[in-house]
Amino acid sequence: MGRKFFVGGNWKMNGDKKSLGELICAMNKAKVSAETEVVCGAPAVYIEFARKHLDAKFAVAAQNCYKVQKGAFTGEISPAMIKDCGATWVILGHSERRHVFGESDELIGQKVSHALGEGLGVVACIGEKLDEREAGITEKVVFAQTKVIADNVKDWTHVVLAYEPVWAIGTGKTASPQQAQEVHEKLRLWLKENVSEAVANSVRIIYGGSVTGGTCKELASKADVDGFLVGGASLKPEIIEIINAKQ
Repeated sequence: MGRKFFVGGNWKMNGDKKSLGELICAMNKAKVSAETEVVCGAPAVYIEFARKHLDAKFAVAAQNCYKVQKGAFTGEISPAMIKDCGATWVILGHSERRHVFGESDELIGQKVSHALGEGLGVVACIGEKLDEREAGITEKVVFAQTKVIADNVKDWTHVVLAYEPVWAIGTGKTASPQQAQEVHEKLRLWLKENVSEAVANSVRIIYGGSVTGGTCKELASKADVDGFLVGGASLKPEIIEIINAKQ
């Protein structure tokens, strides 16, 4: 059984009801591949808006959550709240959470565990910075990040791994299709050796980092690239082209 292609749109801290409403309207009208699972990562305050207006064929994700159900954690949201607003996924461990807001591997692992336990699907992000790639330690970095995630997953059915080289996020630079394939292939081998062959064969490993309509088809053609986590382009009409990249 093949792995179903997965495209996540990470809207980040962008948009308002007017601009997101226009994007949602365009997505709802577009002809998109039924062979692709699509999840839209809305800002927390617009989760319910997105769920109300997006066609049912598109799922909605939060961009972050905390590791417990409720409590005195000003500014945080919980998986229970995310589900109450109609979303079914959450993006965790994004490089901006790691490197702008200082989230540790350990905290990300705890969030993954709690979100899965609460019934959310998780897009778990990993990736190396430019100095780490140039130092030749890409594998060391992404394997260490993946291990903490794996240690907190009992059932991989609702987990998608997103490999996002930090040096390619929002920079306009994209890892070449071959660079992406090499890391994805090594990640799949790591999963086979450290989790199980069944998980290695079934889990979707998606690529993120300045994916565009122009780069998506060649990336999608690689054997171990099972989709994309899309930033800036997810707010533009070309997101339809990216969703249909596997056709």
